[in-house]
Amino acid sequence: MLTERQDAAVIGGGIAGLVTANRLAQLGIDVVVLEQGREEHYLCNTRYTGGTFHLCLLNIMKDESTLKQAIIALTGGFVSETLAAALALDGRRAVRWLRDEGIRFMKASGADVHSWVLSPPSRNRPGLDWKGRAGDVLLRTLEANLIRRGSSVQRNTRALSLIIEGGVCKGVVAQQGEHDVRYLANAVVIADGGFQGNAALVKQYICAYPERLKQRGAGTGRGDGVEMAMAIGAKLVGMDGFFGHVMSRDAMTNDKLWPYPYGDSLATAGIVVGPTGERFADEGRGGVYLANAIAGLADPFSATIIFDHAIWEGPARHGFIPANPHLPAVGGTLIRADNLEGLARELHIPPSGLVDTVQAYNAAISSDKLKSLAPPRLTSRYSARPIATAPFYGIPACAGITNTMGGIAINEHSQALRKDDSAIPGLYVAGAATGGLEGGPELGYVGGLTICGVTGLRAAEHIARSRGVTSVQG
Repeated sequence: MLTERQDAAVIGGGIAGLVTANRLAQLGIDVVVLEQGREEHYLCNTRYTGGTFHLCLLNIMKDESTLKQAIIALTGGFVSETLAAALALDGRRAVRWLRDEGIRFMKASGADVHSWVLSPPSRNRPGLDWKGRAGDVLLRTLEANLIRRGSSVQRNTRALSLIIEGGVCKGVVAQQGEHDVRYLANAVVIADGGFQGNAALVKQYICAYPERLKQRGAGTGRGDGVEMAMAIGAKLVGMDGFFGHVMSRDAMTNDKLWPYPYGDSLATAGIVVGPTGERFADEGRGGVYLANAIAGLADPFSATIIFDHAIWEGPARHGFIPANPHLPAVGGTLIRADNLEGLARELHIPPSGLVDTVQAYNAAISSDKLKSLAPPRLTSRYSARPIATAPFYGIPACAGITNTMGGIAINEHSQALRKDDSAIPGLYVAGAATGGLEGGPELGYVGGLTICGVTGLRAAEHIARSRGVTSVQG
């Protein structure tokens, strides 16, 4: 077996891995990035990203106290105060650091959430459009910076196992082409993304039928880091949640329907029903919550979005690539009928079930008793609109999974933790491989790109301090 020696080895060449590696190189730490992809522009979720840096859909430059409280509230207290404070403090620093690295940002809309978006933007038409945009430009720029600093990304290199001696992580064994290589290092950073591309793990933690979830990302998050960490006794948290959207079921076979447009604006304005025509989740909690609820159904292909003409001409037109007109224009199924009974028959839903559900829903809106519904409907985030204006519409839906929210527990320095919450010396985690930074009972989406930037910087700087570098700021 071949052996190489570095100060640090980073597993994964997405944004989290390249932020970590560049910051290490800046601080004089010899680092290598191990990337499983073979191509020059290897696929990963960062290539596909929409490019929005935010915290809980808020401007990342807001005051730290506001952001910290938003993180804790959005996740129902799942994110600890220590980790929430780290994100609130360093989110803005991550953006400024990236800007110093040559990454360009733009204000993509008047909305608070779009104050810091990668430029050039990726969202301009239905389907997948990433080359020369947003995350693709970011990765190319950061890799070029890493090479300029004397380090490299070693492609076609998949991490297999961690090297542990006396409870300390001393390196990683990886398969490079047809050969195994031992990378001996004082620190290893797991930054290989979530486990959304690992059907066995998805089935274990998220959905009984992973083949009925639409991969909205690159599907390259194999969960290798999670499995390696599990093998040495690391703590996993929040494994049952994912970030994603409500999608047209046709996205399973029609590539023009993913990653955009998605159906969140329709689902949160109208209702989402199961095979009997009954609601099964609170639409007011948002598209991420609904996507998770659909994935948890006995049949994830049994959900349907129901709405009326007022919603189709209103909320359905909102967003960068809105469902109206894009979804039907690129082949998405849109069932239309002049009455609810006819709509139900077209959708193969019992007419009485759908009619009763809509009548009860409309009555709850008019009497301000949405909380009495089963399940109740919140209106603090999204307004509930009556389904009363013909024609009526239905879209067969599915859950689109972008990345998993759960993973390896970390502390504020991005150190991996054991089950007793003690740090594993020499082992760090950054980006979507982490757990405990979003999700929880509310499935709160905190902000994937921001998490990647903050955890990457913090991992690199803690490694540098442990190696005696005294000039680290942050």
